[in-house]
Amino acid sequence: MPGAFVKIPAFAGLILSLPIALSAQQVVHALTGTVSSINKAGETVAILQDVGGDSVFQNPANPKTRVVLDKKIGPGTISADAFKDNGAYVIVFYYGGTDNRTVVAFKNLGSGPFSSSVGTIKKYEKAHAITIQDESGAMQTFKIGADTVAEGYAGAMDGTRFQASGGDKIRIVSAVIDGTPTALFLRTM
Repeated sequence: MPGAFVKIPAFAGLILSLPIALSAQQVVHALTGTVSSINKAGETVAILQDVGGDSVFQNPANPKTRVVLDKKIGPGTISADAFKDNGAYVIVFYYGGTDNRTVVAFKNLGSGPFSSSVGTIKKYEKAHAITIQDESGAMQTFKIGADTVAEGYAGAMDGTRFQASGGDKIRIVSAVIDGTPTALFLRTM
């Protein structure tokens, strides 16, 4: 019986210290757009979003903030403080809500040309290809490549890990690479 009295307080102490041991991590999200201005003095970057509107993102005030950025995405990005390409078409990786977004990194997509398609998933071959029926009724198929980035229900991820089902509505930013329409960015809607 005395052993039980020792185990209960020890177990309770472990449970109470758990929140201290686990520091909060920010979930990283992604969107596409054009960098419309970089304000180094104000530590902000303005993005003209593909879906409309201009959003202002703060540079990280605390560089020690823990973020969860997919390991396969990270090497292809430029940190917020090192990014200088005003006018670039990018994928913006950020955390925070609509009114207080903090940029983590950028992925410059290059000079294009790019296409944006919205439609319903008709066929999904995980990690290989996705076919949608766009808003005009046409069927379009896109390759999912090693550089594809996806924004799903759990934030930004490597496109090969994207989870989708037939009938889901999706937006795809693509480019023709080696003669094949290739998804650069996927986002469930």
